[in-house]
Amino acid sequence: MFSHFREDIASIIKKDPAARNAWEVMTCYPGFQAIVMHRWAKWCWTHGLKWLGRFISYIARVITAIEIHPGSTIGRRVFIDHGFGVVIGETAEIGDDCTIYQGVTLGGTSLSRGAKRHPTLEPGVIVGAGAKVLGSFTIGAGAKIGSNSVVLKPVPAGATAVGNPAHIVKKEPSATDQVGDSLFSAYGVTQSSDDPVSKVLHKLIDHAVSQQEQIEKLTAAISCAGIVCEQATEKLNPEQINSLVE
Repeated sequence: MFSHFREDIASIIKKDPAARNAWEVMTCYPGFQAIVMHRWAKWCWTHGLKWLGRFISYIARVITAIEIHPGSTIGRRVFIDHGFGVVIGETAEIGDDCTIYQGVTLGGTSLSRGAKRHPTLEPGVIVGAGAKVLGSFTIGAGAKIGSNSVVLKPVPAGATAVGNPAHIVKKEPSATDQVGDSLFSAYGVTQSSDDPVSKVLHKLIDHAVSQQEQIEKLTAAISCAGIVCEQATEKLNPEQINSLVE
């Protein structure tokens, strides 16, 4: 138990520049306190003391505003940052070195009693603030879930998912081989990543501008031939439309 404490504290100090020392983490970090109390609740749950496990998780929620069902499985060095409003369901599984921010829900969409209803997070996953991961699927190792995303299907290892419903923004094959500090991104934000939906929209805008230029040339050629053509009253402004897409 104490080795877990030391690992958790060291992980928090490494990931959060605001954490100054172990005493501050133990006394002032609700994410750390919630995980410690979850271990007590989990022990009770797995040893037949179901009510006591639920009661401990309830007390933890009152103290920390983080709700973790005692039936869920949480690995080592998991960091719940800020944590207010985090909900982790009964059959959720969280791997080692994961980071979860405030307002995250690891929820289920099935009412089947005894079935796997909640998601599995493999090691090194980062779930940004306000994200909802709903269903019994797997988020691959090293994946990142952007803030306020709603994830309804599996995310490959090393990928970044954003949006509602979430779609894959970036795939990093090397992320499946290692989970380290170089891959950590606060709140699941990946710099210099291009949203595929935005890229498609930009391409469609460029295509529309090209078509507009071709039509203008055809109209001019027809006019030179003496055929009167009605001119378009309003031209497409690509800069203005592109700025809306960004």
